[in-house]
Amino acid sequence: MAMAAAEARLRQEKVKKFEDFVDRRLKPDLVNAIAQRDNLFQQQKTFLDLKKNIENLEKNGVTSMRSMVNLGSEVYMQAEVPDTRHIFVDIGLGFHVEFTWQEALQFISVREARLAR
Repeated sequence: MAMAAAEARLRQEKVKKFEDFVDRRLKPDLVNAIAQRDNLFQQQKTFLDLKKNIENLEKNGVTSMRSMVNLGSEVYMQAEVPDTRHIFVDIGLGFHVEFTWQEALQFISVREARLAR
């Protein structure tokens, strides 16, 4: 009987160690992985939206446009874009590059492939 109690106590200690490992190591890793996945999905959506917008501009032959721009804190201002044939794309680390529509589409394709990996 004492041996069965000792085995049960040993099993309980092992279960406690596994639970502690899950709580201290695996759950934070899971939260981190989910945050990284959500960030990746957001980047993919942003590039997909940009690609669709460029294709719409090309298809409709839009060379100038008016738009409402968010200045921050939900304050908007009307903006006029006299030439839409060149756009600036955020390439990361706070850098923006001026592209033609075709160059931007090529960059987006490369970036989408990289994000998919």
